[in-house]
Amino acid sequence: RESSARHLWPSKDEQYDRILHQLNTVPVINTSLPMKLIYLDWGFLYGTSAGQKMFLDEKCPVSWCSFTDDKKMKRKANLVVYRNSLDKYAGCGDDSGKSCSLRKQIHMLITQESPFHTPYYKSAINWTATYRSDSTIVMPYGKFVFFKNFSKLPDKTYKNFALGKEKKVAWFVTNCRPKNGRYEYAEELAKYIDVDIYGGCGKKTCGDQYDKRCYDLLLNDYKFYLSFENSNCKEYITEKFFRNALSYDVLPIVMGARPEDYEKVAPPNSYIHVDDFVSPKQLASYLHKLDRDDYLYNSYFRWKGTGEFVDTKFWCRVCTMLHEQDATGVQMWYDNLDLWWRAPGTC
Repeated sequence: RESSARHLWPSKDEQYDRILHQLNTVPVINTSLPMKLIYLDWGFLYGTSAGQKMFLDEKCPVSWCSFTDDKKMKRKANLVVYRNSLDKYAGCGDDSGKSCSLRKQIHMLITQESPFHTPYYKSAINWTATYRSDSTIVMPYGKFVFFKNFSKLPDKTYKNFALGKEKKVAWFVTNCRPKNGRYEYAEELAKYIDVDIYGGCGKKTCGDQYDKRCYDLLLNDYKFYLSFENSNCKEYITEKFFRNALSYDVLPIVMGARPEDYEKVAPPNSYIHVDDFVSPKQLASYLHKLDRDDYLYNSYFRWKGTGEFVDTKFWCRVCTMLHEQDATGVQMWYDNLDLWWRAPGTC
């Protein structure tokens, strides 16, 4: 039990999938005691609602938890959750955050933004919930898991994913000029291959970015999609990759996290990283090669049918970890959150 518990908390040992361990762990729970109370500082978002209902509806392995946004209940809560920013009471108002643990209250920060788009954090905090794998509770934008009977990728795809696709590159984008130069890269790429830009930064429209018509275009017309993030930061891989591209039979060209970060979370050979090319011109040349060769293009889709994207049941895992801390006595805190969040080499 002690060995298994170590796989639930952040460590330098990346051999274990903490998300799956957290999902599959059921600590001993004393239901004669009150439910774990989770106070949401921002109100009810991320599918939450007052009480225990969400934990029961999600069929959480551990459901002995409830939500509140009643400020009168904040000091009584077992977990206080902040979204994107912290108030002056985060960390219980001291320099170390240890008093939170001493009084059995945990303070947690949730953010799915990159360090470029979050305020500076100096307050102590106990837990983190972000897209990064070294967070207390990882909150990924997507998670791919192989089927149990998977052994290796097939030699060929079950269909021709290039069939009927006459257009080259699409991009859905509204934030035109972030600091990482993605728009300038796309402009240079467009000199050598057709790039259709939809949304506020381009000349084409298909409804808003969540409109079914936009995704139908990807599914039926385009071979490539620019999954360009607004920040080039450690492990920052968003729905632009998981939802916009991988879910719609289009080959993503990625910019954002490092190549090794994509390799850890993406299906094998499912994307093209701009860092593998010396220039947009060289990338365009390779895309033209793929466009002419259906067999080579389809090699990027051999992962299809070998696994699935799973619901990581974030709040279920939060509930589990609250009870797990009781069972093991593990305590965490970040004396200065920025030393972790903005460490050298993060962005």
